[in-house]
Amino acid sequence: MKNEMKNVKIGLMGVGLNTYWGQFDGLLSRLTGYQNSIAERMRLHGQVTVVDAGMVDDTCKATEAASLMKREEIEILFIFISTYALSSTLVPVVSRLDVPVILLNIQPLPAMEYDRINSLADRGDITGEWLANCQACSVPEFATVLNRASVKYDIVTGYLDDKDAWNDIYQWIEAANVVSGMKNNRMGVLGGYYNGMVDVYSDLRLQSVVFGTHVEVLEMCELLELRKSVTADELNAKIAEFEDVFVIDKECSPEEIERAAHTSVALDKLIDKYRLGSMAYYYAGAEGNEYENIITSVIAGNTILTGKNIPIAGEYEVKTAQAMKIMSLLGAGGCFSEFYGIDFHDDVVLLGHDGPAHYIISEEKVQLVPLRVYHGKPGKGLSIQMSVKHGPVTLLSVVEGKNGISLLVAEGESVPGSILQNGNVNSRYKFPVSVKEFIDKWSKAGPSHHCAIGVGHLGDVLKKYAFLSDIPVTFVS
Repeated sequence: MKNEMKNVKIGLMGVGLNTYWGQFDGLLSRLTGYQNSIAERMRLHGQVTVVDAGMVDDTCKATEAASLMKREEIEILFIFISTYALSSTLVPVVSRLDVPVILLNIQPLPAMEYDRINSLADRGDITGEWLANCQACSVPEFATVLNRASVKYDIVTGYLDDKDAWNDIYQWIEAANVVSGMKNNRMGVLGGYYNGMVDVYSDLRLQSVVFGTHVEVLEMCELLELRKSVTADELNAKIAEFEDVFVIDKECSPEEIERAAHTSVALDKLIDKYRLGSMAYYYAGAEGNEYENIITSVIAGNTILTGKNIPIAGEYEVKTAQAMKIMSLLGAGGCFSEFYGIDFHDDVVLLGHDGPAHYIISEEKVQLVPLRVYHGKPGKGLSIQMSVKHGPVTLLSVVEGKNGISLLVAEGESVPGSILQNGNVNSRYKFPVSVKEFIDKWSKAGPSHHCAIGVGHLGDVLKKYAFLSDIPVTFVS
């Protein structure tokens, strides 16, 4: 199955003043050494291709750098301020590129080595040392130019071994990766909406324009034909995969396992055929038709796909499929969830859902269990029972409001405690505010009743992704 995201392309250029190079021996090589170390640390983070334009120290080189960045189709440009540089160096770049800019105000050390520098006999040498450490000098000048040029930008301030600064840089890279991933994602929509679930209805045109996602409208009849083409070898391989991924409840009949495996293979073929990176689905047709046999046997296969970072959202929940994809691009999972209840004794919110889950972020190995009825839906079949891994989590909802699309984010903790053993994903979550305040604030932000849950606290990187994508973001805290 092929769903490999390409490395995100980011641009890097150093800026300096070429007048200095003939005045101060070794200064240029020292500064380019700093830039090379920054580029290498960026590459080591993974999932990134660094397009390095080298040292840009005049407007001609700036024009060449802009052409390189445009040709390589970078998502974001990091500008390392190696020493004082003229703001005219920026103008050819920002006038030709339409990408966000991150100014790297990164100096070599936390502070200059005053005693060592002042002990140098030649004041010219002292000045050269200062110039190797004066990265902050150009920051106000550059910011002024970017403000006037209406360029989207931010600043990372620190030093070469500053963990906080590098955490910030890595988050910008991860955010750019999400931007690229969403632009290149192909989302399938299969079936139709759960009738009357008005909050779930979505504007596919708006989703496509804001996120850059291609939407592929799929047909149940095609999935049926793919299911008919499944071979015995494919079926046996899928059953073996079930046995590897799930703890299969002893009450699951061989017939139900085979039925779910049959559908799972067909889903894999559908995903491959259209090169899908996510999907939203729902179907409720006439009782007993062939499509009902498919739709009541999709949960196991859709869970496996979700665990492979091809998130599948039930109830035709396009907005949550988008949120789940964002989470998967961040390596955080992304479990399809809704509010199950409130425990006022322990001040926790319970969230869960029937249908596909992200088994990689399960507290324990997920269980495949039989359900005699899919509540509110046709038929019966197999389902997933699991809890999200205990520890830090983030809730993400893609909101379609009167002013367009926004993101809704909350950071909390998945905590141990009593949950329902009803063949659903089900977990307990605690937030910095009381459950009363949380549910009120979250609901008033206007999401659908579904959301995606990912592991880790991701608010900072989601804020950066929203900034890069021009999407408003609301935090509930």
